[in-house]
Amino acid sequence: MAFLGQGFRTYALDFWGFGESGKKRRTYQVPDFVTLVDQFMDKLGISCASLVGHSMGGTVSLAVALNYPERAERVVIISSPIVGSSLALPLKMTCYRSVAFLLFTLFPAFRFGMRMAWPLICKDPNFPDMMDRDLSKTTLESFLISIASLRRTDLRPQLHHISVPVMGMFGERDNIVNPNQWKPLQEGVPQARIELFRNAGHFIMLDDPLNFRLKLKDFLSNSPGAN
Repeated sequence: MAFLGQGFRTYALDFWGFGESGKKRRTYQVPDFVTLVDQFMDKLGISCASLVGHSMGGTVSLAVALNYPERAERVVIISSPIVGSSLALPLKMTCYRSVAFLLFTLFPAFRFGMRMAWPLICKDPNFPDMMDRDLSKTTLESFLISIASLRRTDLRPQLHHISVPVMGMFGERDNIVNPNQWKPLQEGVPQARIELFRNAGHFIMLDDPLNFRLKLKDFLSNSPGAN
């Protein structure tokens, strides 16, 4: 945000159940987050903007362009699933009640496991502390419900309705979301710009920060209708 803030006005939005947003809700599904983006923009008087989302945030950004097309000027998705079945097996397993129950009772152990597994997920040595800080601000309920909802999501039938510029950024070493998700994106949005990062995983912005920033800024600055 500091980098893009040099030329753009930027906003960061925490989904319900995550970060600084409210955590007392009955549901935390992808359509809820799509509505949240619309409400957020309405409250701040933002009629239209470029939407940039990582992982589930990118899936939500595409869904905003589909459900509230007047809101999206262009969309950038980063390591995002177009089809929920592209999630890694451990994440898909959390959709089962028994696995979810274990996570509910062993969440501290899950956080510890994430710290131990970080070299397999991201190159940045600061990643373990960043991830643990994020998880500490996330309710397990919102995590499990949102992942289950994401697992059921399939945007392919609707993608052809998207008329704004789209860029998909995918790390070829991603072990959280299948990096081949660029294929259904390009099939559904033939004019989409696809950027593949050979030496990056799920967190492209941490694994290859300079290349990531330059490509993102180029798209936001030079795609049709950019301002």
